[in-house]
Amino acid sequence: MRDAVVIGGGPAGSKAAELLARDRDVLVLEEHRESGLPVECAGLVTDDVLALSGVRPDILNRLYGANVFFPGGGTISVRSSWPKANVIDRADLDRRMAWRATDAGAEYRYGDRYAGHTVSGNVKVRSTGGETECSLLIGADGHSSKTAISLGADNGPREYVRGFQMDLCKRCEEQDMINIRLGSEVAPGFFSWEIPFGDNVRVGLCTSWPAGPPAVYMKALLKKAGLEDAEVIRKYSGKIPLGGRPKTYGERIMLIGDAAGQVKPVSGGGLFPALKSADALKETAESSFISGDFSEKALSAYEKKWKAAAGREMRNGYRLRNAYLKLRDIDLDRAFSIASRESVRSVLDEINLDRPSSVVSCMRKRDLASLMPILMRALL
Repeated sequence: MRDAVVIGGGPAGSKAAELLARDRDVLVLEEHRESGLPVECAGLVTDDVLALSGVRPDILNRLYGANVFFPGGGTISVRSSWPKANVIDRADLDRRMAWRATDAGAEYRYGDRYAGHTVSGNVKVRSTGGETECSLLIGADGHSSKTAISLGADNGPREYVRGFQMDLCKRCEEQDMINIRLGSEVAPGFFSWEIPFGDNVRVGLCTSWPAGPPAVYMKALLKKAGLEDAEVIRKYSGKIPLGGRPKTYGERIMLIGDAAGQVKPVSGGGLFPALKSADALKETAESSFISGDFSEKALSAYEKKWKAAAGREMRNGYRLRNAYLKLRDIDLDRAFSIASRESVRSVLDEINLDRPSSVVSCMRKRDLASLMPILMRALL
């Protein structure tokens, strides 16, 4: 019998497996044939995320700022003296994290799809590879997590957004800046991005679910970006759970990463909150191994701990997202006039991409007061 079985070998699952395998017998079930594929991520991470991952993947570029394009044609540029983010080979990150977990003692079983589990004394995990018994099940099976739904049919996220992106053969003039576009014509309910890395550029967008498939909006984005004739190297698509899940634990089960809804609502990034939550999972699991108590009550400590580490940004970020969803294009253009102020620009220059909601607390009262009428008109 295994101490723990981890469902999913992405970064969240690999980090959990690495920490648990230092002291316990851990098996990771990964449905795909190798770690890192298929890619469903823009590959943009901060130095803090790389530090939390414990690995150093191939870095394709480093970005120092962003050009933000508003629906009416206004543009603001924000830039700092330090790198805001790294453009990485995301598949390489996943592979290296899996290798690190293997070095810690975890066993990976690839091409083995989770089919369900039952709890009766211990956990009996069913998969295409057979049945495995364990003391603790870790659900790290992504945005459409079956382990999360096992905790209740209503244990879904508040919403999903859908993403679509392409890698194009085109060299951008500004190699250290990302382009972000807002508005209903390009990315209703979210935003688009153009990420340069050498002779290529990664172009993508997300849309709120009611807006329909994001691929429909790609043609307009490519035209605005002047990239409609660029050669397409590859395409990616996926969906992102936003707003968290009602429960991230149950009897003999804990969830982490997208499976737990641990995603930043403003940007859709999940690596930072997932990796910040891994220590809480390890601490809670170890307490249960020592006491022999894997009850729902005992494992509820995990949710309290990870929310103490990463929950505040998720809560504040979702408030900002709700406000953003209410804004029309005309409201965004009104906000542009305020964001163009030097007092606001200086705050945006220093924004932390892992804690974007903190920008509100750094703004002057006068600038916040100017934004309030726009938000009130949108809400009403």
